[in-house]
Amino acid sequence: MSGFSGIIGHETTIEHLKQAVVSGQVSHAYLIQGEAGTGKRTIADAFAAALQCEKGEGDACGSCHSCRQAASLNHPDIIHVTHEKPGSIGVDEIRAQLVNDVQIRPYNGKYKIYIVPEAEKMTAQAQNALLKTLEEPPAYAVILLLTTNAGLLLDTIRSRCVLLNLKPVPDRQVKAWLMEHLEIPDYQADICAAFSQGSVGRAMSLASSENFNAIKASAMQLLNNVKDMDIYEIVAAVKNVVQYKITVHDYLDILAVWFRDVLYFKATRDVDGIILKDQLKGIRSNASTSSYEGLEMILKAIQKAKIRLDANVNFELTMELLFLTIKEN
Repeated sequence: MSGFSGIIGHETTIEHLKQAVVSGQVSHAYLIQGEAGTGKRTIADAFAAALQCEKGEGDACGSCHSCRQAASLNHPDIIHVTHEKPGSIGVDEIRAQLVNDVQIRPYNGKYKIYIVPEAEKMTAQAQNALLKTLEEPPAYAVILLLTTNAGLLLDTIRSRCVLLNLKPVPDRQVKAWLMEHLEIPDYQADICAAFSQGSVGRAMSLASSENFNAIKASAMQLLNNVKDMDIYEIVAAVKNVVQYKITVHDYLDILAVWFRDVLYFKATRDVDGIILKDQLKGIRSNASTSSYEGLEMILKAIQKAKIRLDANVNFELTMELLFLTIKEN
């Protein structure tokens, strides 16, 4: 663990947390909200390490006994709350790992820190059990709730937390990091950064994928032939992407980047601003035959498809609705 210094972006949030460590004005509860892959867990771990660091200078020094324990995930006073069921965090898990445990004083740290990933998955009972602790926390307790959607938590939970919203990391920062740390070429870093939509985790996943070019080629082939394909063929082609071990969301993001390129080129005729430069022929062709309204409808339809998939709407139906919109526009 390299502390805050190894984190890309989120400068305002990191500065706020550093100041809290230095001043000792640490809240008992933080709600860290951001899309998957934006660095919620990384920031929570860095904050926990900084709070427990023996030097207390705002960031983990990396060399003291406490920092070494935090880096190896063996610090007795930094607890990561886990859950067995993928869809929910139950009241028994919150009670056993947090509510009851927090009554025991820290073993050797100044604080006792609880990190709760996917906090939105807490059941109503679990949230109510946690609420009692948030209302009357021990002086040494710091609870970090990580979530992709704070709106799914009770108002009473949210009102007792300091809310930290993680904004998407700018493409230029993601690109620079990928080129430096993963040593991928400029062109591939450009594409991965654009697809990631500010999510460093997603950018790393795509950049590290041995199948990256195959994934992109599959998406491009589909887009270049979509007008001549039947809906059942299209749905089968999209279903086939699971062989590349990426999510359908990632695949839809690839499609979105292509349509953004078409819209951008139609509006500006600027080749340099296009992400998928090797697809210029298809982009130029579609820009000449598509309307601004149609392209905007397609981009909205892609976002709507993601929302439907998150809500467990039938996959085939979701893809049919999306590609009917694409074919019509």
